[in-house]
Amino acid sequence: MTKFSPAPGAALYRTIWRWHFYAGLLVLPFIFFLSITGTIYLFKPQIDRWEESAWHGLSAINRVSPDVQLAAAQKAVPGGRFNSYRLPETSGDAAVLHLALPGDSGMRDVAVAPDGRVIAISNPDNRVTAWVARLHGSLLLGTPGSLIVEAAASWAIFLILSGLYLWWPRSRGLAGVLWPRLDQGGRVRWRDLHAVTGFWVSGLALVMLASGLPWGDGWATGFRFIRSQMGWVNTPQDWRGGIDLHAGDLHARHDHQSMAAITPARGSAFGQITLSGIVERASLEGMPFPALLSPPGAKARFGPGNGRFWKLTSEAQNRSVIRTVRYDANSGTVIDRRGFADKHVIDRIINYGIAWHEGQLFGWINQAIGVITAAMLMLLAISGTIMWWRKRPSGTLGAPPALREPQARIITALLVVLAILLPVLGLSLLLFWLADQGIRVLLPGMAERLGRA
Repeated sequence: MTKFSPAPGAALYRTIWRWHFYAGLLVLPFIFFLSITGTIYLFKPQIDRWEESAWHGLSAINRVSPDVQLAAAQKAVPGGRFNSYRLPETSGDAAVLHLALPGDSGMRDVAVAPDGRVIAISNPDNRVTAWVARLHGSLLLGTPGSLIVEAAASWAIFLILSGLYLWWPRSRGLAGVLWPRLDQGGRVRWRDLHAVTGFWVSGLALVMLASGLPWGDGWATGFRFIRSQMGWVNTPQDWRGGIDLHAGDLHARHDHQSMAAITPARGSAFGQITLSGIVERASLEGMPFPALLSPPGAKARFGPGNGRFWKLTSEAQNRSVIRTVRYDANSGTVIDRRGFADKHVIDRIINYGIAWHEGQLFGWINQAIGVITAAMLMLLAISGTIMWWRKRPSGTLGAPPALREPQARIITALLVVLAILLPVLGLSLLLFWLADQGIRVLLPGMAERLGRA
């Protein structure tokens, strides 16, 4: 009996479909989870303002100086070391002083009212958005979780690219291509919802996934090395992600324990000019909120510390509006100003992507686009799962059958290219291949049920 051999186009389609299937089983749960946590984080400014609602609209009568506010904060946190002073957004808002606990055992944010009263002491790691960020970026598992998330994002990129190939119209009308045939039966309806949604969200999803890679450990480490070797560095990296292979820095992440290693002091101990004098000058800069003023010697969130200068900068999520001003510690004169335009073009692109990813590049419209993107990705995950569950034969995984055809080499070549661009995808692909070979040899019965025979 002659063995059936599909046409070359059909063989390639079947091969890509098979890889798309397995990538979907691996990625869809993560897509759903990351879409939910990412949607929550899109509203970080609103959530932070809600958490700090008691710190706004306070009486400005009997206002005290920032030096007195610092003294009150250090009295409330004995032995606390001054790391930064967050300028109040309005005259009735509390100042927030960031202090390191003794023994580098953590950090505390101390909210001090305009009249010098300490109204709150909080652990910044316990904020809602800080917890959501760790959940979204590392599954609360640290570096291993970060690598898992990066692998899921890398496979999601392949999933979208392969899905576009499967979606591509092949001699059929626009129904089921640009809009779903919701009046058809269940299988067609779910197939159309999956395919059409995937097409419309593909561009937004690829930008969202790619803009998240600089936070990962694998991709970001390689990027940091290339960035250094290519001479793309004219300012320190100002986002968390990757290992500095030159400096041996195990992470450029938000490490509270290393953020403040300076001697406890007040006012003139940081130079001849006091905190109050620097705050007066900094208030004239119109720095986007939240604006932070850190003393000489304070450690930066990412990269090197302040050195011998006072530094004013912003933690605004729209990174294109961020500026940095440095002041001489003795005279209070401006040493230099650096804005977004002073960064290398590569750094500007990365920062634009991060601001887009966080939904803050252009206000609520960016947030709305982020919500729509996440909702469509969740619909993809749900529709893909339902399609698989309905179609799979009982007792098997329901994977498309393998084809021993030359076209399989094409998808292999595409995966190799993606693995070079996305190193964690390459590592996970190698692990997947080793597991696959082991199952084929050691557990042939399971291989048949999984469609790997």
